[in-house]
Amino acid sequence: MRDIVTFYVTYLLCLLLGITCIVLVSHWNYSYRGGFAWDGSTKHFNWHPVLMVTGMVVLYGNAAVVYRVPLTWGQNKLPWKLLHAGLLLLSLILSVIGLSAVFAYHNTNHINNLYSLHSWIGICTAALFTAQWVMGFTAFLLPCTPMGVRSLVKPGHVWMGAIILVLSIVSCISGINEKLFFALKANTNGTLPYFMLPPEAVLANSLGVIIVAFGLVVLKMLSNQIWQRPEPGYDDEGVYRPLAYDGS
Repeated sequence: MRDIVTFYVTYLLCLLLGITCIVLVSHWNYSYRGGFAWDGSTKHFNWHPVLMVTGMVVLYGNAAVVYRVPLTWGQNKLPWKLLHAGLLLLSLILSVIGLSAVFAYHNTNHINNLYSLHSWIGICTAALFTAQWVMGFTAFLLPCTPMGVRSLVKPGHVWMGAIILVLSIVSCISGINEKLFFALKANTNGTLPYFMLPPEAVLANSLGVIIVAFGLVVLKMLSNQIWQRPEPGYDDEGVYRPLAYDGS
């Protein structure tokens, strides 16, 4: 019972950190960067950080821990598979829109694409995420996929899922830092330079810290063996046995 209570406390912390990430990145780009538009201006670019943090970090992280929720343990796994895949698909769609926003902004303003370390890590992470989703859908949701294939793919699928989350966080942090270096320059746009830590820099740095905290909480939930969905065969001692368990 104590482990379940600890899980829900941790899960609540995960939800609160995720909501805080979305609120802070939206507030940053609305209040300090001029808001949002879809016209090739800097307001067009502002969709990029909001959608990438929301999709690649917050939605992705919550999708990753769906199977850890104890209320799902005694139920058919298929609805939770669909929820897991659906949240990840929504995350992928938001990420694609976020990427299209930055490419459109760069192309409209004749700025080179994919020249920074942030962009290299980000595009590789998005590509891995796409491949991961397609592989997961093929292996775990298609009825024709043999059980042996699912068992073979599952460890790599779980490992790669955690890696993609880490890469997403690295990409977001590097992107926040890159944006602050470009945006906060007293000699070009009248703002206080980044090294003087104006309120915008404090807000954005705080966003980065909370993104890291969110990622650490998610990884803790994924790595705790006690919180993993129980396998069948443990009923003798009165422990949950999932219904209609399919080995994946």
